Amino acid sequence: MLTNTLLLSQQLPTLQYSSTPERFDETWEAPLATLLGLGRAAGADFIEFFLERVNYISCLAEEDTITSITPRLSTGAGVRVFKGQADCYVSTNDLSFAGLKAALEKGLSILGLQLPAPNALIPEINLELLRDYATKRGKDSWLPLCSSIREMGEILLDGTAQLQRKASHIQSRRATYFRDWQEVLVAASDGTFARDIRLTQSVGFNLLCADGVHRASIGERAGNTSDPNFLKTWDYQEAAENISESAGKMLYADYVESGTYPIIMANHFGGVIFHEACGHLLETTQIERKTSPFADKKGEKIAHENLTALDEGRTEQAFGTIDMDDEGMPAQKTLLIEKGILKNFLADRAGSWRTGHPRTGSGRRQNFTFAAASRMRNTYIAPGEYTTEDLFASVDKGIYCKKMGGGSVGATGQFNFGVDEAYLIENGKITKPLKGAILIGEAKEIMNRISMCSQDLSLAPGFCGSVSGSIYTTVGQPHIKVDSITVGGR
Repeated sequence: MLTNTLLLSQQLPTLQYSSTPERFDETWEAPLATLLGLGRAAGADFIEFFLERVNYISCLAEEDTITSITPRLSTGAGVRVFKGQADCYVSTNDLSFAGLKAALEKGLSILGLQLPAPNALIPEINLELLRDYATKRGKDSWLPLCSSIREMGEILLDGTAQLQRKASHIQSRRATYFRDWQEVLVAASDGTFARDIRLTQSVGFNLLCADGVHRASIGERAGNTSDPNFLKTWDYQEAAENISESAGKMLYADYVESGTYPIIMANHFGGVIFHEACGHLLETTQIERKTSPFADKKGEKIAHENLTALDEGRTEQAFGTIDMDDEGMPAQKTLLIEKGILKNFLADRAGSWRTGHPRTGSGRRQNFTFAAASRMRNTYIAPGEYTTEDLFASVDKGIYCKKMGGGSVGATGQFNFGVDEAYLIENGKITKPLKGAILIGEAKEIMNRISMCSQDLSLAPGFCGSVSGSIYTTVGQPHIKVDSITVGGR
């Protein structure tokens, strides 16, 4: 919304602002409102500024030694300019008024726009009262409460010591941790003016065991947002016991025979397949590129009637939880699929403009050097009506995929995923361990074969890479049954 004219463009070099350099607060309103007005006066349809400060540190323990401590501090801003259906993005490390103005001018020039003449009238944008999620939820105190470097090292070394005690035939043992503190401020020409602080942490083990020709490699990771005490309360003893038990079973496991099987996929990180093979295809980024087989399927059946799936940013302390997205929109819950029917897509601002799908608070980016794009947050298959026992009882011969590994996904949903820990199912019972299993399929086919969902929903942290960089997300599901899927092996 435009106000009455406040100044002439020739006055801009003489303006003096007193923005707080160590904090994004109300003092940033005046310079940003002026710059937004300048962009509108130049002919842009829409302008958005994204300001960011980051305090990051990671720590790595290998065997009984801390081998790496990596800190990173960064400050910067990005400006996105829209004209019609076209847009461009420019980033800068210079948060002075002159630096932000230079970035804006560059963005305008890319779209063929120029700053107004010296005597042009520059309107100022009426920004809303600052929506400060950080102050509202007491987030300003988080960073000083996090674990010190000494605490990080001590906890990780205690963890690798537990692996030494609990596992056998160890080839290597590692524990890793990172803390990512981020303060952001969003100001846009539609009046958006919002601030937030995010605190994301993750810790985990990687264990490699070997005995002659027999090898097993297992990883396990926990993640959290919003809890400064997360590392201090991490139960590394239980985590070490779980990963050691899995490695012991997989070390001498038989290789799976290739074929087509029914499978039971475990909850927790099992949800990575839905995230990769289907979730990405519901982002407007894919709709714009015309690479999603579901682009024109809204309101139609795309999955089994027993499958419901959601994406949201609200679950307390989940890895993809955000109070607002990177375009300043409050978090919300988005129903993606309901009883097999496609209900909604995930849309950022640009995706909404270009596809017509409503924004869902899904505009996310790795940092200020990336423009926001439609991205997942906490994405999971909802609990169903069956018990886990019902699922296993329905399988005469199949495979239980207890722990998923890495994989790859094609642009239109073709996927293959490794299984780190698997077991043979015979007559509804888990029998012997198997290794080397690779799940191969296509999203639009597999979604219709997920015929049973149990009631034990569990979430797991994940890292997702796409056009706006690498972001923190949650995957999840209850135990599910896939009626048939191609399994690669020996």
